[in-house]
Amino acid sequence: MDAEQQRVSFGVFEVDLRAGELRKHGLRVRLQQQPFQVLAMLLARPGDVVTREELQQALWPADTFVDFDHGLNKAINKLRHALGDSAEAPRFVETVARRGYRFLADVKIADRAKAATLLVTAQAAPAAAFEAPGSIPTRHGFRSAAAVRPWAIAAVAAAALALVVFRTLHGRIDAQPTIHSVAVLPLESLSSDQSQDYFADGMTDELITDLGQISALRVISRTSVMAYKHTRKPLPQIARELNVDAVVEGTVLRSGDQVRITAQLIDSATDRHLWSDSYQGDMRNALSLQNDVARAIADRIRVNVNPAERVALSTAAELNPAAYESYLKGRYFWNKRTSNGLMTARAYFEQAIEQDPRYARAYAGLADTYALLGDWQYAVMTPKEALPKAKAAASKALELDGTLGEAHTSLAFCLDGFDWDFARAGDEFERAIQLNPGYATAHHWYAWHLALMRRYDEAIVEMKKAQSVDPLSLVINADLAELLALAGSYDASIQQSLKTLELDPAFGLAHNHLGQAYLQKHMNAEAIAELQKAVTLSGGGATCIANLARAYVAAGDRQQATGLLNDLKRRSSPLHSYATEIAVIYAALGDHDQAMGWVEQAAQERFNPGVLLRPGFDPLRSDPRFADLMRRVGLTR
Repeated sequence: MDAEQQRVSFGVFEVDLRAGELRKHGLRVRLQQQPFQVLAMLLARPGDVVTREELQQALWPADTFVDFDHGLNKAINKLRHALGDSAEAPRFVETVARRGYRFLADVKIADRAKAATLLVTAQAAPAAAFEAPGSIPTRHGFRSAAAVRPWAIAAVAAAALALVVFRTLHGRIDAQPTIHSVAVLPLESLSSDQSQDYFADGMTDELITDLGQISALRVISRTSVMAYKHTRKPLPQIARELNVDAVVEGTVLRSGDQVRITAQLIDSATDRHLWSDSYQGDMRNALSLQNDVARAIADRIRVNVNPAERVALSTAAELNPAAYESYLKGRYFWNKRTSNGLMTARAYFEQAIEQDPRYARAYAGLADTYALLGDWQYAVMTPKEALPKAKAAASKALELDGTLGEAHTSLAFCLDGFDWDFARAGDEFERAIQLNPGYATAHHWYAWHLALMRRYDEAIVEMKKAQSVDPLSLVINADLAELLALAGSYDASIQQSLKTLELDPAFGLAHNHLGQAYLQKHMNAEAIAELQKAVTLSGGGATCIANLARAYVAAGDRQQATGLLNDLKRRSSPLHSYATEIAVIYAALGDHDQAMGWVEQAAQERFNPGVLLRPGFDPLRSDPRFADLMRRVGLTR
């Protein structure tokens, strides 16, 4: 009989039932006979509980006197060790308390049609064949492995494969779970070189992006899933924390220019493996491999994929391997969201463009980098220096590939924050979301665009969409609280800030927004306490200092407020301009002339007009000069 007829696989493993061999990525894994027999029994009934009694009857004949519990526990431990599995967070062999064991992964047969002939062999296998191999403790000493009949393993293997075949061809019809949301957990790098982590992270990003294009599917964003990298939490717990129906996990192996991606889909409700497969190709076709995985998942969960989305999942240009590697390194450092990380990311994106001047995604990455380099949180560059470069890079990306949702998002960000071209920015955001509805940043920044238009109810809905696909993002959760405050929902804002602080009590921005909401409710003591924490945790952030000064003014302590004002004036420079924060403190102190002078300076520096929405500018709203500024910016009521 052809050896291919007796091979089954699951995940990255392949089992040759006739030879009694277990292989991982084609390399043999040492596994003793007894654990292998247990594996064969479990493979025969994937997804079902195989009781300890059934294992005893099949593997330990009635006339064999053994310490059954000890022998089986030892076999299971050895099996798990070979599979790299654990009892606490099982991926393959699950312990069902007081009953037995269940095999979790999908089992595939090399050749179903030919393998079906094994049914006859299995039916002919005598019960005596299932004698425990290996050294077995008995009441009368030990039974030697030499005493095991050579055909025993083959008989168990034949029976196991026959059952797999029968259940595959004729077996149970499981109810298809309803799946509307998935989380792609960080793919595990099988490389021993930790410096290759960027590649596995990049492959995770690509798969999230591909699945995120499917509008009928909610896909958790990178920020949230990366929190589970190297964790051993059970998959059902992760699914509950992320509020998803299913989880995708897998591995990436890179050898030279060859890439192998293995992925599996797990139903979070039952912790049952729904699908698994492996895809291999060279670096030039890495995007095609990712598309294949995404399409397979979409087909398996039977999610509705519209024609445009199906075309997108079927289209992937060949890559320049060197440029692609530089791009992945750029995204790896961009995702660190630190000043040094952004500077390193810029260098890698520029290198990718040098290696392939027509690589659209490298320009998109460069646009994202410049957008953050000019943002007030990092202030590595002034907005006047950074945002025109971000806009140019985004425009070039779209010239090369108009389907990049990330590039439309970056362009919209520049149109809003620098060009003050709000109508065009709105169009770009809508196009970005149409192309990639699962891109959390697009929903996040579009929410602020809607807020600029005073469409607060729609802005809150959009921010909640961003939150739904990136539930662990601190900045999205914090910004939702700020939007609620801008809309006048102060109690809801307070509750949202408290939820954000449950995620990270040391997140300064959440303390800042909580303090602002308290201030709007005239809870001055509480506001001061929170804003003092915000100043400390943000390392003396100018926005937090300005809000603390406002709180001191509200509490009647003008001296403290003036001290903070003078400190900001000393620190302000062309690169780190605090003009809007200084204007806010002057407005709180009632000096409208100074406040208008500083806010006009901020406008000349090309500030993000969203700052004018903040409650710190409320004292100026009745001033005709402020109304004129709002008109010039394009934010007339």
